[in-house]
Amino acid sequence: MKAAVLHQYDEKLASDVFVTYEDVADPKIKNANDVIVRIGGAGVCRTDLHIIEGIWRSKVDLALPHIMGHENAGWIEEVGPGVDHLKVGDAVICHPLITSGHCLACRRGDDMHAEDSEFPGINVNGGYAEYLRTGARSIIKLPKSLAPKDVAPHTDAGLTAYRAVKKASRHLLPGEYAVVIGAGGLGHIGIQALRALCAAEIIIVDRGDMALKLAEECGADHAVKADGSEVEQVLRLTHGKGAEAVIDFVGEGSAIAHGLAMTRNGGTYYIVGYGGKIDIPSIDMITSEKTIVGNLVGTYAELIELMALADQGRVKLATREYKLADANQALHDLHHGKVRGRAVLIP
Repeated sequence: MKAAVLHQYDEKLASDVFVTYEDVADPKIKNANDVIVRIGGAGVCRTDLHIIEGIWRSKVDLALPHIMGHENAGWIEEVGPGVDHLKVGDAVICHPLITSGHCLACRRGDDMHAEDSEFPGINVNGGYAEYLRTGARSIIKLPKSLAPKDVAPHTDAGLTAYRAVKKASRHLLPGEYAVVIGAGGLGHIGIQALRALCAAEIIIVDRGDMALKLAEECGADHAVKADGSEVEQVLRLTHGKGAEAVIDFVGEGSAIAHGLAMTRNGGTYYIVGYGGKIDIPSIDMITSEKTIVGNLVGTYAELIELMALADQGRVKLATREYKLADANQALHDLHHGKVRGRAVLIP
């Protein structure tokens, strides 16, 4: 099969070639509950850029050459002998993890913290290819209204945004405020999910005009330009108190400090993006009683919930399609902020 393969790290993302389009061996069924998916769409994620930078080397056992791609959807091509609920040709979306289902975390539905797992695109080969091996427990059948290429990024970007928003929606009340930092690949999904799950007033913060326009199209009530005055603008919109929930899809640069400053006393700051550091004096935590919550993708059940919202037309992905052979262009466009929403590779 054809695949876009990472052969070496590039810590400064300075190379013209991040991945090489080449022939590789087809994936094979290894376990009774494995399935082979013919890829219909593979999302291009900022995490892929972090993999290229080498950031993930300290987190997972990652060997090169490597096929990235952890946001995958397509059609069942082959099933293992233990799979009886899926058939060849089924349109499906893949939860990002392969898990056995035997550990306590799995049995509680918390697959992201499974004791024994594989993460296609992260520590085993992923979907920047024509075919992908995954597990039957990871597979969700798609309704006829949803095409694989149109929903593939939901398996990470959508699911991660939905999980954070779902947490926030449990305490957000009408008349309260939610700030979304970053209206790009995750943020534009988060805005729609907030609109679907709660009645809070939504403030979006981003430095890009294209992203702010997309945010308004997705249902944001207020668009704030991140020009150095964003904290003051948010405080003005929230009557000097800050927001009950701040969801930070950036997580680096000044976003963390600004996000915490935008969070009202007793409010919650949800950190989703990564790359920076949270540094706050303990006395400030005590006197403000702010809560900081981390977010790691989401559960299988939450992906089903998100697909229900997508099926209803309440959460729509803004996507830009690229041929698999043009994966380098997609990665460079993402790196340079030229992608509106999410990039998707089509084999």
